[in-house]
Amino acid sequence: MALLNLDEVRSLSSSSETQRRDDGTLTPTLSRPHLLLSKEVRLTSSNSDRERVAELANLYSLILALDYLERAHVRDAVSPQQYHPACTRLLNQYKTILHLVGSPALDEFMKQYRMDCTAARHRLQVGVPATVEHHHGDSPHSGNGESHPKTSNGQPSSNANPNGNETAQWVAETTQNFITFMDALKLKLRAKDQLHPLLTELMQSYARFSRSNDWAGRPKILNWLIELNQLRGASDEISDEQARQMLFDIEHAYAEFFRSLSSSTSPSSSSSPAPAPPSSTTTTAAAATATTDHHRS
Repeated sequence: MALLNLDEVRSLSSSSETQRRDDGTLTPTLSRPHLLLSKEVRLTSSNSDRERVAELANLYSLILALDYLERAHVRDAVSPQQYHPACTRLLNQYKTILHLVGSPALDEFMKQYRMDCTAARHRLQVGVPATVEHHHGDSPHSGNGESHPKTSNGQPSSNANPNGNETAQWVAETTQNFITFMDALKLKLRAKDQLHPLLTELMQSYARFSRSNDWAGRPKILNWLIELNQLRGASDEISDEQARQMLFDIEHAYAEFFRSLSSSTSPSSSSSPAPAPPSSTTTTAAAATATTDHHRS
């Protein structure tokens, strides 16, 4: 016996035709209507709805692609030099699509479409590639996914510091990122689009150092990066209490960073006194200009 759906039952229940059973009772005559199963079903009725469905499909495929990439990275099927730029590109595309589809909540979207992509969910919540979140020896040390510079014969160049000592350029860039972010908090910047790009640059430069996994400031910076990344709208702001605690943690991480540099085992640093961390008050104007440029971009 064929099963009828709810619409068919409702349409047939209004029929006035009857038939007589063997016991003499009268029952309605059920005549099934013709069903056009091959007819195309339109999901949208306007161009704007059609574009939104297309963007949601792009978001769905992007999450799947990121999940496959994360699992391939865990299996060591892709090298860190291949993984880092690919993951960074997918994260940037995710942020772009969110503006097009109205920033849906990640957990709600994945639940609605029954997506079991735990690896992609974690990566989107963190907001940075795994090579930045978990630094290891063969990961790319630059923000654009490049590895140490090498000579033509494949050996590390003199600027690569094969012994693990960080270059002066890394120290200068990380110091600048620390000061810029701390001054941004002191200038009362609280929105996601004002703080998240600065903290991302800080985390990427901070993670270049081979000893950063042992520093107590690393998980604190990462936790604040996740906290900012989970804000849905670009204009969403953190509270003054959160900003005060964030500044406290960043200042401690900054002091720890310089203590680690002063305790280097290189001959030049062992004979000289430990330098004091540069004061952020001397670069407030420069940091304000840099923060404004980030906000405009």
